[in-house]
Amino acid sequence: MSLLPHITKEPKNPAVASVIWLHGLGADGHDFEPIVPELRLPESLPVRFVFPHSPHLPVTINGGMVMPAWYDILNMSVEREIDEPQLRTSAQAVQKLIDAEIAKGIPAERIVIAGFSQGGAVGYQAALTYPKKLAGLLAMSTYFATKDSIKLSSENKQIPIAVMHGSQDPVVHPTLGEQAVEVLKQFGFTPSYQTYPMPHAVCAQQIGDISNWLQNVLNK
Repeated sequence: MSLLPHITKEPKNPAVASVIWLHGLGADGHDFEPIVPELRLPESLPVRFVFPHSPHLPVTINGGMVMPAWYDILNMSVEREIDEPQLRTSAQAVQKLIDAEIAKGIPAERIVIAGFSQGGAVGYQAALTYPKKLAGLLAMSTYFATKDSIKLSSENKQIPIAVMHGSQDPVVHPTLGEQAVEVLKQFGFTPSYQTYPMPHAVCAQQIGDISNWLQNVLNK
């Protein structure tokens, strides 16, 4: 499997950690590129950011239109009906990016997976099934789509997980974020959960919280 096309943002100093950040439906890797300077990470923590572009797929809920998508969404019920094989394929492609970061000299335990919406659903699958210990998982405005089928990696049973959601999200209802947290707890994880007064988006307060969380998990 060849690597997903992606944007790489290098820090001023040689990177000692990496964040692989997955966009949502209909977006691309450029979507979260502007967030890097807003995180205001200290120069003492040089982090490489990798923003992959998803494949282009027909999306059933959008009339079969071909667009950037990590997997097909078959209906927009609260629980969602999705194409799980496509999601797992996307997760495997993200894991190849993790492998590539390791090959560049970044230890697995210094790599964070972050994902927004569809990207977050892929992030759950990619991080929690990866066979080497990772630094953390950031799940934003998303849902745990493979909770009933996932085969968890024993290496990531203690991974730090931050779940963040907009309390006014009309696209991915906040109950799905809450449900993901409860499932994670049942699996033995200790996720944090934070909501913000916003729709399906990212806000300034959240960016500050993400920065603090990244510094915490990468400074260990």
